[in-house]
Amino acid sequence: MTTRDASDLSKGGVSPTWEGIAVAPYDRDLELAVIEGNAIHRLVFPCRRTLGGWIKAETAERIVVQPTHWRPWVR
Repeated sequence: MTTRDASDLSKGGVSPTWEGIAVAPYDRDLELAVIEGNAIHRLVFPCRRTLGGWIKAETAERIVVQPTHWRPWVR
């Protein structure tokens, strides 16, 4: 499922596309989102997918989250 978050426009006015979590790549900085009700909630730090689950990219601390979507982390 691909969702556009109209309130989150990137530079240039283009809304980045969220990808389904099932196709999230491993070992790459990602922005994660969770859908609750009709709202998209973004995590405010970069995350990485590992074989053991999700971690904070900067600290390698494991996080307990069940994200629904991802997109590349833009610094």
